[in-house]
Amino acid sequence: MFHIAPHRRCFLLFALGCCSGTLMSLPSAADEPSKPTPRDERPPVVLSDEARQIHREALLLDGHNDLPWALRELGTPSFDQFDIAQPQKSLHTDIPRLREGGVGAQFWSVYVPADTAYDGTAQLQTLEQIELVRRMIARYPDVFELALTADDVERIHGQGKIASLIGVEGGHAIEDSLAVLDKLYELGARYMTLTHSDTLKWADSATDEARHDGLTPFGEDVVREMNRLGMLVDLSHVSAATMRDALRVTKAPVIFSHSSARAIADHPRNVPDDVLRLVAENGGVVMVNFFPAFIVPEAARINIERLKLKRQLAEQYDDKSQVKAELKKWDLQHPIPHGSVHDVVDHIDHLVRIAGIDHVGIGSDFDGVTALPDQLTDVSCYPYITQELLNRGYAKEQIQKILGLNVLRAMREAEQVAAQLQQDASSH
Repeated sequence: MFHIAPHRRCFLLFALGCCSGTLMSLPSAADEPSKPTPRDERPPVVLSDEARQIHREALLLDGHNDLPWALRELGTPSFDQFDIAQPQKSLHTDIPRLREGGVGAQFWSVYVPADTAYDGTAQLQTLEQIELVRRMIARYPDVFELALTADDVERIHGQGKIASLIGVEGGHAIEDSLAVLDKLYELGARYMTLTHSDTLKWADSATDEARHDGLTPFGEDVVREMNRLGMLVDLSHVSAATMRDALRVTKAPVIFSHSSARAIADHPRNVPDDVLRLVAENGGVVMVNFFPAFIVPEAARINIERLKLKRQLAEQYDDKSQVKAELKKWDLQHPIPHGSVHDVVDHIDHLVRIAGIDHVGIGSDFDGVTALPDQLTDVSCYPYITQELLNRGYAKEQIQKILGLNVLRAMREAEQVAAQLQQDASSH
């Protein structure tokens, strides 16, 4: 989650059609990776009828969209005042573009800033965000329906609506209480990211000082309770040590709701190869983020510098507005390369090569980022991923797994683990 930027509409491409060519086998871990085409030589992706058809038939389930917080940032968390049934150029997301992009299911993030942990408002603001998602669903019942299970997702999608799931972004929301975690689950949350940007009392963040070498005993209890509830453990934003600890403790598949491959873009928010192999053993899914700082190597380097500066400024200034002003100046002097849909699919390729085709998904981070790659600038643009996967030789069934079936399978397995744990507990 990063602050939103003004919307940049993905442009329409009118050119001669481009087809996928001869289908080739997917690369395996033993294969030598092919030498990528230089970034500045890769042409825009052109949609074909074949890609449109495959995308239309798929269940696209995106792991992370920050529309609820974006609306609060705009000061209009009312759908009467801010009608997303109409095009909204200040956002990456509205209903017409969700339909154009073929979104079948969406985890709506109920993010609140990590610093709410320090003023005691994290739980309250998270509850307000959940209520905002529920109001959105109630305001547009012909478009959205709340989904609580994998079966719900399939049923709602089959009815032509967008299955709407809730994901809590950051364990600070539970205020160190398993009872609050249970409450969030009862209100519809079906994943929780263990940390956000700050290290907690019980878990290390990827972008803060490590204090625990992963999870504390209470952090392990949080993972176990999420398993018992059937809530997916989300390892985006956590340190590599926290990733490994959670994978050691969990009995259910984990997800990374919006992360990418560290071997390609060396950013602490991304997933190292050794963890990717553990995810494969666990049955989990890494859902690729679109933010250029996690996708493009040079953008990752610049963003790491920015994170360090932000910490320094926070220590230097008590006034948050002063910190923002200084960061804005720095950003103007250090623009990041945005990359393109090709860069995002490079990460998908790597994840498939290391973890396997069953462990990759899509987690855009729309309306939570300050920049986006070319041809992935809003929720209408997902078909370009389908086309580029097709161009690289992926079969229809493999593309469908990446677009949504993998995370649906992980959800269902987490539900089965919870049912078994609850049955075991009741029999003792």
